[in-house]
Amino acid sequence: MSTSITLLIPLLLGIGGFIVATSRARRFSDVGSGKMHSLPKYHGYLVALSIIVPAYLIIFLWLFFEQSVLRGVIVNALPDALTNGATPAQVSLLISQVQQAASGATFGNPDPAIVEVAGRLREAVVFSRWALPLVIVLVGLATAAVLVSRIAKRFRARNYSEAIMRGLLIFCATLSILATLGILLSLLFEGLQFFSRVSPIEFFFGTRWDPQIAIRPDQIGSSGAFGAIPVFMGTLTIAFTALFVAIPVGIFAAIYMAEFASPHVRGVVKPLIELLAGIPTIVYGFFAVLVISPFIREWLGSIGIAVSPTAAIVPGLVMGVMLIPFISSLSDDAITAVPQSLKDGSLGLGANRAETVTKVLLPAALPGIVGGVLLATTRAIGETMIVVMAAGLTANMTVNPLQGVTTVTVQIVALLTGDTEFDNPKTLAAFGLGLTLFLATLLLNLVAIQIVKRFREQYD
Repeated sequence: MSTSITLLIPLLLGIGGFIVATSRARRFSDVGSGKMHSLPKYHGYLVALSIIVPAYLIIFLWLFFEQSVLRGVIVNALPDALTNGATPAQVSLLISQVQQAASGATFGNPDPAIVEVAGRLREAVVFSRWALPLVIVLVGLATAAVLVSRIAKRFRARNYSEAIMRGLLIFCATLSILATLGILLSLLFEGLQFFSRVSPIEFFFGTRWDPQIAIRPDQIGSSGAFGAIPVFMGTLTIAFTALFVAIPVGIFAAIYMAEFASPHVRGVVKPLIELLAGIPTIVYGFFAVLVISPFIREWLGSIGIAVSPTAAIVPGLVMGVMLIPFISSLSDDAITAVPQSLKDGSLGLGANRAETVTKVLLPAALPGIVGGVLLATTRAIGETMIVVMAAGLTANMTVNPLQGVTTVTVQIVALLTGDTEFDNPKTLAAFGLGLTLFLATLLLNLVAIQIVKRFREQYD
């Protein structure tokens, strides 16, 4: 049985359990005296959650340990003639050969013993694929039978279902925290390895970026230079170019849609602007390379201004268009959330609509607007695909948007592309850049939170 069908089984069982439990609880509420502790829907929620949550936990654990179990099946089925005296690497190679034979991806005439073990592996896989849904169905039915049999007027189904939901919410919150912590630790561990080989002073204050390493001991000119200031300057140049486009356009669009546009115009324009956020970034990259870059070079070249093929202005302009819906949507929501009493009070004191917007609405909505600008800023700093396609790899120490620059994300992609081992400064430099980028966005978040807190207190 396919995995997709297996993933649907808990949902179907949960829906069936919800219907059965709800129907039974309604029958209990219609007979006898006394009021039920929980509404019928809570009995249905309890049964559904008690089926779905353990079922997906079983699926996760089953699939997590399945490969280890199957590898054990292969090792136990291999003849002693092949495994006696074999190193772990040789055993791993034998396991790979069996897996390839089981999938049909064989070349030449494989060893008959390998073919025989591959047959056993296929049988084990088929058994696992059918045993998993069977276990889920049995556990689900048993759980539903127990809980449905306990339905009564005083059964605290609401308390139990809310406890399960509370546990799920705590689990999701904890998982997000652990994921962030894992990202930080992975960057920190590899980043510290990089800084143990390259001086942080050279990295943060050096002006030459040429992360090369010597392939041979006698090779000349590949000692490497890891001064990251040109990379940071290129990142900020493109980011500020994008924000120069996105911030005014996004805020003015939000003001127009919130205060001046008719409901019909707002219903058409707002979804169209938000549609920009759903366009894949690789499409923006193609647009930058094929349309914006030739147009900018031809237009500025016609008036005698030289423009680099990888000029920062190209990805900056395209990224600015991409960031407009982030600022526009959040600013629009913040402006429309301002209490109507503030608007009415301003208009009642004689202010016109423009003065009300600039003197009342924008200051009151500033926390939401700052949040939108922050989101756009972090997205601009961390954008990868557009700058990979439209920016260059040469780290030039310039803030001129008409010259070619590179960014942190472009360098990370370049450094991690290929078969270079994770034991040299060239590869580890990607983690140094990543750690710096992570800390920079974290600092932006902290600053924005303080700004929001400061201005929100004035309007609470």
